[in-house]
Amino acid sequence: MSRILTKEAFDRLREELHELKTVRRAKVAAAIAEAREKGDLSENAEYAAAREEQRLLEARIAELEAMLAQSQIVDLSQIDTSKVSLLATVRVRNLSTSQEQVFTLVPAVDADVRAGKISVESPIGKALLGRSLGEEVEVQVPAGKMRLKILEIRYE
Repeated sequence: MSRILTKEAFDRLREELHELKTVRRAKVAAAIAEAREKGDLSENAEYAAAREEQRLLEARIAELEAMLAQSQIVDLSQIDTSKVSLLATVRVRNLSTSQEQVFTLVPAVDADVRAGKISVESPIGKALLGRSLGEEVEVQVPAGKMRLKILEIRYE
């Protein structure tokens, strides 16, 4: 499954991977070596904790490597700005409550609901993708069905 990322998100993940492989791996290896020197490994809590930290670290490294290998960087110059797509900021009206909301559609790794950034993989994100100004969409969310009307689409 190809994952769409912004250049910034791709670079941030690549930096995290580099940090984990260089700095964190060395620290964990040193902690394991230090714990080994303390004797009986079967009753050594420090050794067990360091090995668990190593397991989690290696799992995160594998996850990041897979994510980066399967990623496609979005080219903003290729986006049809008349439709909702990745990085669009969309103002919508909930047709049941008449409340307006603004969402920016981002890759899942950049999602931050409090900041109004929703994943293109979320129910609302999926429903809005490819839609045009004035269109109405129906979205199934945990609280039930929601009907939204697209009032504005902008790219910043």
